[in-house]
This record gives sequence, C-alpha cells and structure tokens, in this order.
Amino acid sequence: MKPHVFGVRHLSPAAAWHLEKFLNEIKPTAVLIEGPADMSPLLEDIARKHVKPPIAIMAYTTELPIESIVYPMADYSPEYRAILWAIELGAHVEFIDLPAANTFAIARVEQSDDQDDMMQLENRVSIYDEIARLSGEHDYESYWERSFETIRNGNSFISSMNAFSIELRSQTTETDSKSEQKHNSIREAYMRSRIKATILGGHSPEKTVVVTGAFHIKGLLEEDGGEVEVDLNGLPIVPVNLTLMPYSNYRLSSRSGYGAGNHAPAYFKMIWDCLIEEDPEKLPVFYLTSLAAELRKTGTFRSTAEVMEACRLAYALASLRNGWPTLRDLRDAATMCLGHGDFSVISPACVKIEIGADIGRLPEGIAQTPVQQDFKRRLQELKLTKYKTNVSASIQLDLRENRRVKSREAAFLDRNRSFFFHQLITLGVDFASQGAYSQDHGNWGELWNLRWSPETEIQLVESTLLGETIELAVAFVLKERLEKANNVAEASRVIRDSYLCGMMGMMDEARRAVVRMGTETGDFNESASAIAQLAYVLQFGDVRGLDTAPLIPLIARLFLRGTLLLPSAALCNNDAARGVIEGMRDMNEAARQLYEHVDENLWLAALREVGSRDDLNPLVSGYSCAVLLERNELAPEQLEQEVSRRLSPGIPADLGGAWFEGLCLRNKYALISRPFLWEQMDTYIATLADEEFLRALVFLRRSFTAFTASDKARIAEILAGFWGLEALEVSEYLNDEISDSEERVLDQLNDFDFGDW
Repeated sequence: MKPHVFGVRHLSPAAAWHLEKFLNEIKPTAVLIEGPADMSPLLEDIARKHVKPPIAIMAYTTELPIESIVYPMADYSPEYRAILWAIELGAHVEFIDLPAANTFAIARVEQSDDQDDMMQLENRVSIYDEIARLSGEHDYESYWERSFETIRNGNSFISSMNAFSIELRSQTTETDSKSEQKHNSIREAYMRSRIKATILGGHSPEKTVVVTGAFHIKGLLEEDGGEVEVDLNGLPIVPVNLTLMPYSNYRLSSRSGYGAGNHAPAYFKMIWDCLIEEDPEKLPVFYLTSLAAELRKTGTFRSTAEVMEACRLAYALASLRNGWPTLRDLRDAATMCLGHGDFSVISPACVKIEIGADIGRLPEGIAQTPVQQDFKRRLQELKLTKYKTNVSASIQLDLRENRRVKSREAAFLDRNRSFFFHQLITLGVDFASQGAYSQDHGNWGELWNLRWSPETEIQLVESTLLGETIELAVAFVLKERLEKANNVAEASRVIRDSYLCGMMGMMDEARRAVVRMGTETGDFNESASAIAQLAYVLQFGDVRGLDTAPLIPLIARLFLRGTLLLPSAALCNNDAARGVIEGMRDMNEAARQLYEHVDENLWLAALREVGSRDDLNPLVSGYSCAVLLERNELAPEQLEQEVSRRLSPGIPADLGGAWFEGLCLRNKYALISRPFLWEQMDTYIATLADEEFLRALVFLRRSFTAFTASDKARIAEILAGFWGLEALEVSEYLNDEISDSEERVLDQLNDFDFGDW
C-alpha cells in the first residue's frame, strides 16, 4: 500500500483549504512535506504561537562566495497549514526534499554543464506560458485561479491535481534540460527514500500523508522512478547555515526563492479568508468593495451602484470562459466601472488591495544569526524598532550633544544612530538611505529615509561570515578595502567611511596607509580625490565626537603635492582634461574650506600659471581663469586681455572654443555681465572659415549647456546691440520656427565629421 500523496501549489489558498480538510479526515501520524530536509529543525519555531506570516526559511552557504535560497510561506501556504496541523495534533512532521547543502553543491556542478543545455534553456518556451495559451487565458495565474482555486469538492481537487501532474510531466520531459531532469530525479529519489524510512520507522502508509508540489506527485507514487536509490553520502555537499526570517507581501509578489510566490498575495489572502468563512462566493464583492474603499481614502469617490455594476460585469466576463471571476476579470471590471475606462485611476488602489503591505513577525527566542540578533538589539537600543516596516519613513538627526537629558546614551542618541546607518550602508544592507538636508542645518543635521524589507534580512544574514556583530563585520569590510587599495584616493575613502561609521581604530589605520602612499603618488587626480575625502571629514570638525586633528598635517602635505602636480597634469588631451577639472574642483573647494590648514596662496599661483600658459590644455586653462574670476583673483582688465588673446583671429577653433568652454564651466552670471567677452567672441567667430566654424560649434554647444533659456536670451540681446538690432526683434527671431534652409544647415551639421572632438 502507498502513502497518501497530496499535490499542491506552494501558495494556493484552495490547496491549503482542501489539505486541512484532508488531514482532518485521514488523521495521519506522519506528515511529510516537500522542503529541504536539513530545515526540519526549524519546524517547531515555524509553528510557535506568536509567529505571524509571511515568513521564510533562508539557507545560505558558509563559505565565500555566499549563496542563499529563500523558502517563503504565507498564512495560506499548504505547507504552513500542514506544519501547524501536525504539531498541534502531535503527529510526526519533517521536510523530506533534498537538503539545501546538496542543492547548492549540485547547482554549482550544473553551472559547468555543456553549452547545449544552456542554449536549450535560452530558446525554450515556458511550459506555464504554453498552458495559459492552450487554455485561452491571458496568463498562467488566470488559468490556475479559474481551474483550481474555484474547486470546492476535495476529491475533485485531488483528482484534478493528479491529472495535472501527469500532463505537466509529459510536457516538461520535452522542454527541461538534461541537468534539470537529472536534478528532479535525484530529488524524487531522495524524497522516496525518506518516505520509505518513515514507513519503516513505524508509520503505516494509510496514516502517512506526503505534501508536495503537483509536478512530483507521479514521481513519488512510483516505486523507484526508474532511478537508483540515492546515496546521500555520495552527493556533493557544501556547508550551510539556516535561519528563519520575517517576509513581506511585496517580496512574495516577486516570485522569489523556492519557485514560490504569487503576483497578488493580499488578494489570495482574501480568497483564503472567504474559504475559512465557508463563503467563497463573496470574493468578487469583497475585492471590489475593498477597492472602492481604498479609492475613497484618496478622494476618488465611487458609488455603491458603480461597485454593483462592476460586480455584474466581472461575472459576465467570467461567463465567457464558463467559470468564476478571476482577478483579471475583477480588475478589468473595476477599470471600466470604477476607473471609468482608465486603469491608472485605480492602479494605486489595486497595488494595496492585491499586493498589500503585510510584513511577517517572529517572536523572541527564535534562532537567528548573530548579526540579525545584533541588528535587532541595535534597533531597540537606538529606539528605531518602529521603523522596521515595509513602508518608507523619514527621520531627522541632530548630531550635536543633547544637554537636556541625563544619560550619555540619550545625549548622543542621534549621533549613534548616524553611525549605525552608515555602518549598514558600508555592509550593503538596505535599511537606511541618506536624503538631502537644507544647508541651514550645517554639518550637524542629517535626513535619513528608513525602510525594512526581506532583502534587508537576507543582506544581514549574508554579512554573518564577516563578523558576529554589525560593527565587527564593518571593520572586516573596511580592513579588506584598505588592503586592496591601490592608490591614495581609495585609502582616503576608507578614512572617510571609517569616520562616518564612528570607527576610530580603522580611521587611524587608514590614515597611516595614506601617509605611506602619499609620499609615492605622482597622480594629480588621485591626490585631488584623496583631498576631497579628507576635506569632507575635516569640515565636520568634532561634531561626531572623533579626533580629526591627525588628518590636518596629512591633508596639508597632500594639498601641497596636488598643487605642484597641477601644471604637469594640465598637459593633456581633452578626454583627460575632464578628470583634471574634476580634481581642480576638489582642490579649490578644499582651499576654500580649509584655508587655515592648506597653502591657499600657492594654489592660486598654480591656477594663474595654468591659466596663462599656452602650451597646456585650453579647456583646463579656461577653467583656471573661471576659478580665478570667481574668487576675485582675476581683475577685469586681466580677463579682457586674456579673452582678446585666446579669441583673437587666427586662433584655431579647437583651441579658442575649448578655452571658452572651460571658462563657461563656472560662474556663468559673471560672464553674462561682461559685454566685452561676447563682443570678442562675436568677432572671433566671424573670422573663422566655414569648416573651422563648424568645428567651433561643438565647443560652443557644450559651453551653453549650463545656461538657461533666459540666460541665452540675455546673451542674444547683448549680441543684438553689437549688430545694431533691437532686442525684441532678436527675441522674436529666436522664437520663430526653423526655416527649411536652416533645417538643411542643421542636417549638414549632423553629418559633419568632428573627429576626436
């Protein structure tokens, strides 16, 4: 005699409902569930009283590279209902599928299979898409819901699943790759061996129920499946750890993990609630009234009559396929009657009603990784527990000491929160992201956006191999980055991140590394980037309670080296000039902010040298003049002289145009207010030959990208004065449509070969 094999879909309310009734009827002494066998020790925790689905079991490798698999469960998961039933009634329960330790190892072997399998996988049509096509449904979800979720008779459901299994297996044998077929054979052989061991252990077949995905029904009912018995010791294996974690509806809707998921978890919870209440026929009304209520919350009012009309339309659409309304029918009806034909009207409400924002919860005492436990402890310690939600929330921090409280922890609560958030960012844990804050808050104000998701939990678990606490894991990451740093800029970035994370020890270690590298670097861009990182730290002063004084002599030396390297760095082509200009921005900002600690006069002298030399890149020279002009270090007569020299007749377009482009990269308003500049530019352009003029246009176009439409109109008015035209006349001309002749010129310009420019 064979055991009872009950086929399910992993997140099917109807399957869960029929399974519970079946278990109550059979009253088995053993319940065996498709799921990795090494996850069985977590079954007691899954069934604990205060567990709130959705939840998930996560398996992850304990060696780099870290790989993970997630096995989610909702309140209406057949597996979850089977676990609750078995533990409540004292029946033996276990997972019987291939252990995750073997699954990871086999997957690695499959990755090295021949290319024929890869081509087959890329070119095949999904069997589920093919089923939907043959059934005349829009997608597989609609096929499943109409064909199985509406079955109310338990025997009919079981026979339908058995027939579905046979048909599904006959189709997949033609489409699955050899590695997939082999993997399924190994899994089913292992599950048969566990079933056999359970029966030999004293449980009769008629009192043994196996809960499995529909695909495996036929394979588990066969004696040997045409395959040899599995020797677990002969299978490849990798070390793994397991943890139980909260999950969310949003994550369930993305079909992650163990092939499980559905596109509308909140809607399927509605189906489950209706089944539990023994009133499944109320689902269409339940869905549409919930949707209307959500619309009303946002100010879109719909009447009861419109809801009733939508309900009638949903039944009419379903009758065309001889079935009950599916989610697709309900949504189409809602679009017509509640959205008045426009789905965008109801789409935000549909997201809330169909997907939902439910998030799981685990009670105290459930085994988790040390990093997960530390994360939870830090949330409580920093009073952030309420932000552990799937809905984004903002929090404003004041890093200064709060003198109105008694304890040191409370006085520096926001500072410690900032350290914590930056530590999570360094680890790659998506919980906190920094937002923009008004300059009125100085260097002591921070704005953060917080949002927890199952991905947050997964990332925490994956950090376990780096350290037992978040701080130790961050120290490991920073140490590794410092060891891999190839230049002074990368090492300086470690200083900055260590400072933001509140890790003084790592900050000092990185500082010593920068000291060593700084004596050897001969790259201006690297030096400038390092200066930007250190200047960022120094501008905060002691607001974070860390000693930044040791960085002052370091940035002074790096600034001196960067200043001396600038002229030679400016001897470059236009591609490299972009990087040099970025470095000049960093250097100039450091000189402006840290004038007490760096040699600002030497920097200005270097800018004057670069701005005046003709043998250097004209783009960089023009930018040097722009910086000097912005800082009032270039007198009007000096600027006029430089403009006349750089834009005089006979100067090639690539030199004159590039210099002007560099000049326009800063403080464009100062340029607009100097008519002589535009007069000289007008004169210069008039002297260019046709081809040189076209070449100059590429520089002019880039130059004017920083100018607004009103800026360009003002420049046009200035030029109109030189040409003896009225400003209004020029404005009207510029706003006219392009003529055919002008269109032809633009076409010629598009075909012009600008070479390397």
